[in-house]
Amino acid sequence: MSTPGRSCPLSYRHGADALRDAATLDAGVAWVVGGLYGNLEALAALQARVDADAQAGLDTRLVLNGDFHWFDATPADFAALERGVATHTTLAGNVEAELGAPAADAGCGCAYPSWIDDATVACSNAIMARLQATVAALPGCRGRLAALPRLLRLRVAGHTLGVVHGDPDSLAGWGLAVESLAVHGGPTDGERVRAWARAAGVDGFACSHTCVAWAAAPGGVPVINNGAGGMPNFRGRGHGLATRIAPPTAAAPDALYALEWRGLRLEAVPVAYDADAWRAPLRAHLAAGVAGAALLRRAHRPRPGLHPADARPSGRLDAGQAVASSRRRARAPSASRCSGSRAHTSGALPARGSAGNSSRQAPPLRSDRKLRLVPARP
Repeated sequence: MSTPGRSCPLSYRHGADALRDAATLDAGVAWVVGGLYGNLEALAALQARVDADAQAGLDTRLVLNGDFHWFDATPADFAALERGVATHTTLAGNVEAELGAPAADAGCGCAYPSWIDDATVACSNAIMARLQATVAALPGCRGRLAALPRLLRLRVAGHTLGVVHGDPDSLAGWGLAVESLAVHGGPTDGERVRAWARAAGVDGFACSHTCVAWAAAPGGVPVINNGAGGMPNFRGRGHGLATRIAPPTAAAPDALYALEWRGLRLEAVPVAYDADAWRAPLRAHLAAGVAGAALLRRAHRPRPGLHPADARPSGRLDAGQAVASSRRRARAPSASRCSGSRAHTSGALPARGSAGNSSRQAPPLRSDRKLRLVPARP
């Protein structure tokens, strides 16, 4: 029996080879941002960054990689965000999929794995129900959301990246969640990522969906997850996070960390938005009686446990060392029901600096000698 919020429709499962038929977008510089979550202030901040790149003479594109709606539950906010994203490339996440064509028993469509607590799932389902009521009152909106593409081929500096919301197999897949990586006892090892890249005909991947940022090259394939563009990602930092893909000669001066691979730079750049203005729609949710105040507070408070150093690659990859990535204390006994991946039983993921992580390095991954590691900013 499916549980709303923990499973997804079969229509979400596209397979990595579907990327071969996806549209291709060429760019000199590309911003790829999943998880805007209805944050109009973050969208304005992103627009300013894109405009600045364009004024510097760069051929710049912004890709909204799904879940750009969420906390914009009033008709006015929802319509404003629709207008704001209309001039950019927009892909559906599970949020847009469930707004455009709601599936029975899908709930929010997040396909949350077992390490996500039930209270978060219930809150997400409640927010989705309110959003669906908003969309029903906006003529033509449901049809536009239902028609959004879910995959994109992004070509920058002669390389092609597959842009996916969840993982290469599924719109709401968790195969590229940091908890699913083999270094944390999960099923996603270097060979699996290489197999996805071969099936998709791409050099690497840009993803989102999981709200935990990381960047690494399992199996020598560059992968970057921007976490959330419209919510805080790291301890002591109240900004969102965007993926920016460019030649190394066009690096962003404020990037927190980056991968450089064969003349391509994949970097994590802060999205500095007006946090006070962002709190207004969150208060509207609380006033409307949406359950799960803790999840709403998470939307504007810096995350307590993660630091940019947790998300960046570390060690000498040319010596076969493992890449470091974000770690959080959580149970991870099984994969998402939407990923199609095999189950794994890893027990608790040790917190950074805990006894379970202090005495040994994570197991090695094969890596690419042409990958350069760029340290995190303090």
